[in-house]
Amino acid sequence: MLKIYLEKLLRNKLAIAGAVIIIVLVIIAIFAPVVTMHNPLEGNILERLQAPSKNHFLGTDEIGRDVFSRMIYGSRISISVGIIAVSISLIIGTFLGLISGYFGGKVDSIIMRFVDIMLCFPSFFLILMVIAFLEPNIYNVMIVIGITSWTGLARLVRGETLTIKERDFITAARGLGLRKRRIIFVHILPNVISPILVSSILGVGAAILTESGLSFLGLGVQPPIPSWGNILTSGKDYIHIAWWLSLFPGLAILITVLGWNLLGEGLRDVFDPRTN
Repeated sequence: MLKIYLEKLLRNKLAIAGAVIIIVLVIIAIFAPVVTMHNPLEGNILERLQAPSKNHFLGTDEIGRDVFSRMIYGSRISISVGIIAVSISLIIGTFLGLISGYFGGKVDSIIMRFVDIMLCFPSFFLILMVIAFLEPNIYNVMIVIGITSWTGLARLVRGETLTIKERDFITAARGLGLRKRRIIFVHILPNVISPILVSSILGVGAAILTESGLSFLGLGVQPPIPSWGNILTSGKDYIHIAWWLSLFPGLAILITVLGWNLLGEGLRDVFDPRTN
């Protein structure tokens, strides 16, 4: 089965393109000190707002810091926020979805009504509201994005669980007297891994985009720590004379989110039984 999935994935050119983008970004983020020539936190006022050159590949910002170095180190922030936030969302959404779908009745009703209440609020504005009461830093951003983005996954897992729990092998497991905990996490959970994986991959791109938006508004990662969002913030004040401060972080966000989305859509096609 794994071989079949792998062959289908390798035939999906868009998924391969997304995977390549992600792998390259991860390698760059890991080896940031090797890739960069300048300290991303140190500036030289004599070199402020210099256009891209051999010494500064992507130019310099308003206080003379190397934009290329800040972009490379900013990739660490974006990838970390995306993966950790989605991990938090994954744990909450999967657990509540499994419990809701398996037990049904009042348990299902309570959990789903809470999900409905959460969905009444636009997610980004809900995140803004929570962040406003907390200190804006990378850790709070990770946690807040994670605990406000699990609702869609919970509904997805619930729907899959409702279908799977009616199958013969689950009925047999109940007949053998297996504990509910074992049935849920040993027999049902492995059968909902595919949609969970696809949703998580797509969620990383969304989390990176949310973090960039928060940092752009000054509610995310705080300067001088480099983030693509706060590089964009400084760039908007100099867009007419320093176009590189807006162009390059914008392209980085676009390409990164596109990479995760392409991989997620590719995996969705791979796991879809209707595709050949």
